[in-house]
Amino acid sequence: MKSSTLSVGEVAERFGLAPHVLRHWESVGLLKPARAGDRRRYDDGDLCRIAIILRSKEAGLSLDGIREMFQKPGEREAVLKQHKEELERRIAAARASLAIVDCALGCEHEDFTQCSHFREAVARAC
Repeated sequence: MKSSTLSVGEVAERFGLAPHVLRHWESVGLLKPARAGDRRRYDDGDLCRIAIILRSKEAGLSLDGIREMFQKPGEREAVLKQHKEELERRIAAARASLAIVDCALGCEHEDFTQCSHFREAVARAC
Protein backbone atom coordinates (compact mmCIF):
# COMPACT_ATOMS: atom_id res chain seq x y z
CA MET A 1 0.00 0.00 0.00
CA LYS A 2 1.41 3.40 -1.04
CA SER A 3 1.90 6.08 1.60
CA SER A 4 -0.34 9.14 1.38
CA THR A 5 2.62 11.39 2.07
CA LEU A 6 5.41 12.51 -0.21
CA SER A 7 9.14 12.99 0.29
CA VAL A 8 10.86 16.35 -0.10
CA GLY A 9 12.18 15.24 -3.50
CA GLU A 10 8.75 14.18 -4.73
CA VAL A 11 7.17 17.45 -3.61
CA ALA A 12 9.99 19.51 -5.10
CA GLU A 13 9.56 17.72 -8.42
CA ARG A 14 5.78 18.14 -8.36
CA PHE A 15 6.11 21.92 -7.95
CA GLY A 16 9.25 22.39 -10.04
CA LEU A 17 11.30 23.51 -7.05
CA ALA A 18 14.71 22.57 -5.75
CA PRO A 19 14.46 20.58 -2.49
CA HIS A 20 16.51 23.23 -0.66
CA VAL A 21 13.66 25.72 -1.28
CA LEU A 22 11.27 23.55 0.72
CA ARG A 23 13.86 23.14 3.45
CA HIS A 24 14.37 26.90 3.55
CA TRP A 25 10.63 27.55 3.78
CA GLU A 26 10.57 25.15 6.71
CA SER A 27 13.49 26.93 8.37
CA VAL A 28 11.71 30.31 8.14
CA GLY A 29 8.46 28.92 9.52
CA LEU A 30 6.33 28.60 6.38
CA LEU A 31 6.14 24.81 6.39
CA LYS A 32 6.12 22.15 9.08
CA PRO A 33 6.03 18.75 7.41
CA ALA A 34 5.63 15.60 9.47
CA ARG A 35 8.67 13.44 10.07
CA ALA A 36 9.22 9.75 9.56
CA GLY A 37 12.45 9.34 11.46
CA ASP A 38 14.66 12.07 10.05
CA ARG A 39 12.76 12.25 6.74
CA ARG A 40 10.27 14.97 5.90
CA ARG A 41 6.85 13.73 4.81
CA TYR A 42 4.41 16.13 3.12
CA ASP A 43 0.65 15.57 3.17
CA ASP A 44 -2.21 17.21 1.25
CA GLY A 45 -2.31 20.13 3.69
CA ASP A 46 1.37 20.80 3.10
CA LEU A 47 0.86 20.66 -0.67
CA CYS A 48 -1.97 23.19 -0.42
CA ARG A 49 0.23 25.47 1.71
CA ILE A 50 3.05 25.22 -0.84
CA ALA A 51 0.63 26.19 -3.60
CA ILE A 52 -0.48 29.21 -1.54
CA ILE A 53 3.15 30.21 -0.96
CA LEU A 54 3.90 29.99 -4.68
CA ARG A 55 0.83 32.03 -5.66
CA SER A 56 1.62 34.61 -2.99
CA LYS A 57 5.19 34.90 -4.27
CA GLU A 58 3.84 35.33 -7.82
CA ALA A 59 1.78 38.24 -6.46
CA GLY A 60 5.02 39.73 -5.14
CA LEU A 61 4.59 39.04 -1.44
CA SER A 62 7.72 38.53 0.59
CA LEU A 63 8.29 35.37 2.61
CA ASP A 64 7.93 37.50 5.76
CA GLY A 65 4.53 38.73 4.57
CA ILE A 66 3.40 35.22 3.70
CA ARG A 67 4.55 33.91 7.07
CA GLU A 68 2.69 36.74 8.81
CA MET A 69 -0.52 35.81 6.99
CA PHE A 70 -0.12 32.18 8.07
CA GLN A 71 0.75 32.99 11.67
CA LYS A 72 -1.81 35.77 12.13
CA PRO A 73 -4.81 34.99 9.91
CA GLY A 74 -6.65 38.00 11.34
CA GLU A 75 -3.98 40.29 9.88
CA ARG A 76 -4.19 38.86 6.35
CA GLU A 77 -6.20 41.82 5.12
CA ALA A 78 -3.73 44.34 6.57
CA VAL A 79 -0.77 42.53 4.98
CA LEU A 80 -2.52 42.43 1.61
CA LYS A 81 -3.55 46.10 1.80
CA GLN A 82 0.02 47.11 2.61
CA HIS A 83 1.30 45.03 -0.30
CA LYS A 84 -1.30 46.56 -2.62
CA GLU A 85 -0.22 50.08 -1.61
CA GLU A 86 3.41 49.19 -2.32
CA LEU A 87 2.49 47.77 -5.73
CA GLU A 88 0.51 50.91 -6.58
CA ARG A 89 3.50 53.08 -5.58
CA ARG A 90 5.82 51.01 -7.77
CA ILE A 91 3.36 51.14 -10.69
CA ALA A 92 3.15 54.94 -10.42
CA ALA A 93 6.95 55.19 -10.40
CA ALA A 94 7.19 52.89 -13.42
CA ARG A 95 4.60 54.98 -15.30
CA ALA A 96 6.56 58.15 -14.54
CA SER A 97 9.74 56.48 -15.81
CA LEU A 98 7.93 55.32 -18.94
CA ALA A 99 6.74 58.87 -19.62
CA ILE A 100 10.33 60.10 -19.39
CA VAL A 101 11.56 57.41 -21.79
CA ASP A 102 8.68 58.08 -24.21
CA CYS A 103 9.54 61.77 -24.15
CA ALA A 104 13.22 61.07 -24.78
CA LEU A 105 12.32 58.78 -27.68
CA GLY A 106 10.12 61.45 -29.24
CA CYS A 107 12.60 64.28 -28.75
CA GLU A 108 14.12 65.67 -31.92
CA HIS A 109 17.14 67.22 -30.15
CA GLU A 110 20.49 65.44 -30.35
CA ASP A 111 20.83 65.96 -26.59
CA PHE A 112 17.37 64.98 -25.35
CA THR A 113 18.13 66.48 -21.92
CA GLN A 114 17.84 69.90 -23.60
CA CYS A 115 14.30 69.13 -24.72
CA SER A 116 11.74 71.14 -22.70
CA HIS A 117 9.22 68.27 -22.87
CA PHE A 118 11.81 65.88 -21.45
CA ARG A 119 12.73 68.28 -18.62
CA GLU A 120 9.03 68.70 -17.77
CA ALA A 121 8.56 64.92 -17.67
CA VAL A 122 11.57 64.60 -15.36
CA ALA A 123 10.21 67.34 -13.11
CA ARG A 124 6.80 65.62 -12.90
CA ALA A 125 8.47 62.33 -12.01
CA CYS A 126 10.40 63.91 -9.13
